[in-house]
Amino acid sequence: MGGDAVASMNRVHFYKPEAQGLVEVVSMRTKLVLVVAVLGLIAAGRPMLAHHSFSAEFDRAKPFKFTGTVTKVEWQNPHTYFYIDVVDEATKAKANWMMEMGSPNVLMRSGWTRNTMKVGDVVTVDGSKAKDGSNTGNATSVILASTGKRLFAGSSGAANSGTP
Repeated sequence: MGGDAVASMNRVHFYKPEAQGLVEVVSMRTKLVLVVAVLGLIAAGRPMLAHHSFSAEFDRAKPFKFTGTVTKVEWQNPHTYFYIDVVDEATKAKANWMMEMGSPNVLMRSGWTRNTMKVGDVVTVDGSKAKDGSNTGNATSVILASTGKRLFAGSSGAANSGTP
């Protein structure tokens, strides 16, 4: 490298005449500590996106029973979501509702497959509305109009659902 080295703590300072002064070189240990700290901060932020309890988002005292047409299905962890268009009988206005169910694993153990419910299917959903008044619900059961089959939706808010 050329030049005189002076060590202090985790840094080594080199005097390089061609650089017109001291050049600081950060040690590998310092770099490792910095990377670990950044990863720790990223990991610490994940609990904010973590799983929520039923009562934090939904109100068991606001039950619903909707019949509508499926517009979207999302199989993902930690919950499976599907969307249905529901027509208000009084106003004839159509609203799209997001329904939360259990995880794909819980649903598969309850008899669901990725193809059980598809876009365009008509379903009747029982569940609880969101506390914030949005068009969001936690489904406890889903009845497929095409087969009449009633399926447990894997909800943690399902009272008397027969789940452990």
